[in-house]
Amino acid sequence: MAQTPQQRRANLKFAKDQEARMGKSEDQIKKRVKEAPKSPISPIWFILLGFVVFGGLLFEVMSRIFL
Repeated sequence: MAQTPQQRRANLKFAKDQEARMGKSEDQIKKRVKEAPKSPISPIWFILLGFVVFGGLLFEVMSRIFL
């Protein structure tokens, strides 16, 4: 069964990572820290969503109190 281009890229990436590890001790390998995963939503959209939700809640509470 032939490899798909996606599988081929993944295999090349894995082979490159393994080759970079060759000849290094476990301590040297553990020092290499991978980046933390990024949030799928940007901070601007998160703030906007919070403003809409909490702003709507605030207006709803105010309308129930004063009317």
